[in-house]
Amino acid sequence: MSRTRLISRMDIKGANLIKGVHLEGLRVIGSPGEHALRYYQQGVDEIVYMDCVASLYGRNSLSNIVEMAVRDVFIPITVGGGIRSVDDARHILRSGADKVAVNTAAVANPQLISEIARRFGSQCMVLSIEAKRAGEGWQVYTDNGREKTGLDVVEWARKGVELGAGEILLTSVDQEGTRKGFDIKLVRAVAEAVSVPVIASGGMGKADDAVAVVTEGGADAVAIADLLHYKRSTVGDVRHALMQAGLGVRNFETS
Repeated sequence: MSRTRLISRMDIKGANLIKGVHLEGLRVIGSPGEHALRYYQQGVDEIVYMDCVASLYGRNSLSNIVEMAVRDVFIPITVGGGIRSVDDARHILRSGADKVAVNTAAVANPQLISEIARRFGSQCMVLSIEAKRAGEGWQVYTDNGREKTGLDVVEWARKGVELGAGEILLTSVDQEGTRKGFDIKLVRAVAEAVSVPVIASGGMGKADDAVAVVTEGGADAVAIADLLHYKRSTVGDVRHALMQAGLGVRNFETS
């Protein structure tokens, strides 16, 4: 049985962990390091750090946060936001990250996906897709959900995998921060179109939302933010819900 990964998504602005709604109206939550350690101690499988203002400055500024995190946190870390070149990816990976997530720069230069995958391995190259509903489908957005691209999400996901992406971080901008659950149709459409793992992000309001997006949407992993940041639930609660539904998860107690 495949195991569903539980991933803590941590959006970062400057030195702070923040949270928004629809990727806007950002509110400071606290110290990224303290929260990462708490989620690690609760048994989260991975952490995703996203630099929310990197597109404004043209660079990712999370290397210090990652360097501090890896002293206490011994699980895979993905870093995204402002990664525009192989050199940017190398810098973040040398800081201690295991994977890089690329959105805006991949849309501008799709060959960057192949360049990063060839240099570091496809398992390091995560295609980050910010999706908004558009008619019967979904359109790809960049710059933290602000800029339209005209690209169809499912077609872009398929192309990204063909170019070498080893994983997709799929964020529903419509659902993000709403606590109303994942966009299951979106996740299912992408999961059925690609052969790599899909991380569902945006909208998780309760543990049962994770069960729904895995069983109905085909997600391989769930990204959790608001639910943990505001201490409305724990990683253990989500793991228990998945186990109760008969889904495979890492046995944290004995790992």
